[in-house]
Amino acid sequence: MKLEELTSTANALVATGKGILAADESSGTIKRRFDSIGVESTEENRINYRETLFRTNGANEFISGVILYDETMHQLSLLDQTPLVKILANQNIIPGIKVDKGTSPLPGSSNELVTDGLDGLRERLNEYYSLGARFTKWRAVITIGTELPSRYCIEVNAHLLARYASLSQEAGLVPIVEPEVLMDGTHSIDECFNVTEATLREVYHQLGLQHVFLEGSLLKPNMILSGKDASNRAAPEEVAEKTIRCLQRTVPAAVPGIVFLSGGQSDKEATINLDAINRLANTMRLPWELSFSYGRGLQASPLQAWGGKSSNLENAASAYYHRARVTGAARRGEYSESMEIR
Repeated sequence: MKLEELTSTANALVATGKGILAADESSGTIKRRFDSIGVESTEENRINYRETLFRTNGANEFISGVILYDETMHQLSLLDQTPLVKILANQNIIPGIKVDKGTSPLPGSSNELVTDGLDGLRERLNEYYSLGARFTKWRAVITIGTELPSRYCIEVNAHLLARYASLSQEAGLVPIVEPEVLMDGTHSIDECFNVTEATLREVYHQLGLQHVFLEGSLLKPNMILSGKDASNRAAPEEVAEKTIRCLQRTVPAAVPGIVFLSGGQSDKEATINLDAINRLANTMRLPWELSFSYGRGLQASPLQAWGGKSSNLENAASAYYHRARVTGAARRGEYSESMEIR
C-alpha cells in the first residue's frame, strides 16, 4: 500500500478553501437532469457539458478534485481529443471515480437499500488508477422512516463501505466513504442526529476491521438536517452545532477531512449551511478539514445557464465558477449573501 501517496492525495483534496465537484452522475441520473432543461442525453451533449465545467478558467482556485463516472474516464475532448481526465490533471485538479454500481433492495428488509459493486472491483480499481484516477467514491443509502433504518441495513452497508475502502487503498486510490442518511421525510433534526451517529459509529468500526488506513481516506457524510418536508426546519446555526457534535462523537482524528454532500439541499442552502459549519469550526480546535463534495450544489446553476445550447457554454462556465467561488468562501466560513450578486 502506497501510504505516503494516499496521505498526500487525501490532504490535497481538502486543501484550504477547496473542495470536490461530484460529476459522477450515472447515465440515468444525468438523463433526468438533462430532461429537466429539455436537452437530450446524448454522449456529445454529456461531453460538451462536462468538458465546459472541467475547462472553466480559475475553477482550480476552489476545486481540488472531480469525481467522474465510468463513461467520463474513457472520453476524449470534442475540441482537441484530449482525455477529459488529462484536462483536469493539467489544471492540478485530481481526477476521481465513482466505483459503486448503484443500489438495489436489501434482501430481508422492506424499503431499504444496499449498494452493489464489489464484484470485479479489484480489477476495475487497477484500471482506473492506470487511467489517471487517484481517488474513489462509494455511496451507501440510509433511510429514516417508521422503524427505519434497521440495524441490519446499517451493518450491511457499513461492511460494504469498508470492503470497498480497503480494496481502493490496495490499488493506491484514496477512498471517499459516503454513508448518506437521506434528507427525504418529515423527521426532526434530532432524529437525523441519532441515525447519523449510529451509522458513522458502525462505519468506523467496520473500517477498523478491514484495516483501512484512515490517514489516506476521507468521509463524505450528510449534514445533520431536518427532513426536507419537516415543519419548523432547523436553522443553519443549529445544523452547524449538531453536525460538528455528531462528528466529534464518531469520526477519528486520523481522518484528514470531511467533505459534506449537498444531498437534497438547494445550492444556496448547501452553501449557507457549509458556511455556518465552518464559522463554528473556526472557533474550535477540530482535527479534520471541513470541506464539500457537491453535485447539484455546484451544478444546478450552470446546467440552467447552458440549456443545451453551444452559444451558452460560456454562461455555464461563468455560473459554475461563481458557485465554486462562493462555495469556496463557505468552506472557509467567509460566505455572505452579497456574494450571490454577479
